Amino acid sequence: MRGKGDRAAVEHLTLMPAVRQLEMLRAGELSVEELAEAHIRQIERLEPRLNVFADFDAERVRVQARRLDAVKEKRGPLHGLPVTVKSSIATAGLKCEIGSLLCEGDVPSEDAVVVARLRAAGALILGTTNCPEFLMAYETANLLHGRTCNPWDVDRTPGGSSGGESAAIAAGMSAGGLGSDSGGSVRVPAHFTGICSLKPTPGRVPGDGHLPPCVGPFSTLGAIGPMARTMQDVAQLFRVLSGQDRHDPASAPVALREPGLEELRTQTIGVFEDDGLVPVTAETRAAVQAAVLVLRDAGFRVELFRPSTLEPLRRLWRKFFVQCGAMFYAPMIRGREDRLSPVFCEFLRIAEAQPPLTATTLLEAWAELDVLRSKTLAEMDEHPLLLCPVASVPAFRHGERSWVIDGRSVDYLDAVRHTQWFNVLAAPGAVVPVGSSPEGLPIGVQVVARPFEDEITLGVASIIDAAFGYRAPTMAT
Repeated sequence: MRGKGDRAAVEHLTLMPAVRQLEMLRAGELSVEELAEAHIRQIERLEPRLNVFADFDAERVRVQARRLDAVKEKRGPLHGLPVTVKSSIATAGLKCEIGSLLCEGDVPSEDAVVVARLRAAGALILGTTNCPEFLMAYETANLLHGRTCNPWDVDRTPGGSSGGESAAIAAGMSAGGLGSDSGGSVRVPAHFTGICSLKPTPGRVPGDGHLPPCVGPFSTLGAIGPMARTMQDVAQLFRVLSGQDRHDPASAPVALREPGLEELRTQTIGVFEDDGLVPVTAETRAAVQAAVLVLRDAGFRVELFRPSTLEPLRRLWRKFFVQCGAMFYAPMIRGREDRLSPVFCEFLRIAEAQPPLTATTLLEAWAELDVLRSKTLAEMDEHPLLLCPVASVPAFRHGERSWVIDGRSVDYLDAVRHTQWFNVLAAPGAVVPVGSSPEGLPIGVQVVARPFEDEITLGVASIIDAAFGYRAPTMAT
């Protein structure tokens, strides 16, 4: 901010909502270079403790900022906003190594479609953020860039696979950015770090340029999604990023909508605190109930409802994400296993423990996928929106893999099953911070709608967010 160079002012600026930062830029209250410099200072202060970046160069950011300040006319809707991109989404000139020694030094020459849209809207790309090797973990650590820490507690993970992205945004090192999600990878990190995110319907935000490609079962499971500190910021990013990509067969020509409150209130919301199989913490239940009270006060009908298909959907997710994911990577890693990160080797062990997929079992699973999606959507006729937890637990300690909840042991993948259901369903899901754990860790809730009703998800999630909102980790202030 002009004339206010003290550290407190700089850090306060970087923790403001993205939409407020944009308002200040448009009003001339600060320049792009000043806003970029504030973020550079926050990054340089916190990066040694958090390790969120795969590629960051302060001078490169300053050059971009000066170039954007020189633009006086036809400024885009994100002009000057400092953003980050997960290092699995092609960003020209920046490392896109997917957290793997096998991809060390990979720098794409072209932007992914979504990154090109960010640049066209005037966003300033700060850098690319760390992720687990090949994106196959709920913890961000690899042999290439090391371990990323949660700004709420450096002994804990910010989640995965968009963990670097979530940590950067939560700590005010970025105003917002891009993650990707095939099993909860923008939603679990948002829950772990106390920010907001959206896993859109596949194709609403183009997936071209994501590595690995969103093909085969991952064209249903996977999506690139916006992450930010408020749902208003997430919605702004979604407006910029969404729209058909004619080269993407999963991208439908769905027009952007702006549903009002009265239309949103016509959506009866089904709420459940767990799936009846795996427990969640008491604080997680309390967060869901707190969100229920807010929605009822806002005039929504909220009823107890839980689809009967959740467990079959989870089993299919394990086939397509875990087993097919391992099969996709097999040719690339063959003979180079000694260069793989521990978290990826853990994923391979989980895949190898499953009964092998044959052509027949894969075909049967593919057919079951359509049947289960149809059955779930039919069950949602009376409850087209769902409200539920994001995970059984808040952010866990690095390397932790089991927890005791209500006297029962809950293991790694079971604790995060709550997001996997909706990847199989290809449904949009938003995460909003609501509660906190006894240790003060953030706890989010998840709002899910039927496929292609992303704007409904965003609208309802925004109402919850307005009642609770982003809290800054102590280290960020």
